[in-house]
Amino acid sequence: MVAVPRWRNIDTGDTVQTMTLPKLHLVALDCPDPYALAQFYAALTGIPVETWPGVDPQDMDGIDLVHSSLPALSFQRVEDYVPPTWPDGTIQKQMHLDFVVDDLDEGERHALRVGATKAAIQPGETFRVFLDPAGHPFCLIRRGRLNEPPSDPVERRSRPRFAAVAELRC
Repeated sequence: MVAVPRWRNIDTGDTVQTMTLPKLHLVALDCPDPYALAQFYAALTGIPVETWPGVDPQDMDGIDLVHSSLPALSFQRVEDYVPPTWPDGTIQKQMHLDFVVDDLDEGERHALRVGATKAAIQPGETFRVFLDPAGHPFCLIRRGRLNEPPSDPVERRSRPRFAAVAELRC
């Protein structure tokens, strides 16, 4: 039996059968060099880069990391790409990715080894902010802290609200 999605009207309490809800298929990041950024995230996560037979990945305007149980992470070439600035917001970030790790120190060493840069500002204690080679911010979050409310007000405001895209195995 297949479960049919239902919405509950909060005013009347009635439930309404709906269409099958959309499923997140991929997250796309703009960048100047899709293959280079895909290689960085493949090294960070262990998720392989999807290549096409007979096509040089350097020539592709878009390339993906594909995992059977996660949305694809896609990298798309943008001419005259300008990286976001964080945290000052001169060129605001549009999104960021969160990755769960068992040990923040070990996760940090791995991220730096594969080419990440640690952000100068670290607004919390249970996560760390990094920049990928194209300047996109991403966070490593210590496992077990995703659903616990932070006690520090600064961390509470700045803490990511979206669960991890992929688990980082270090």
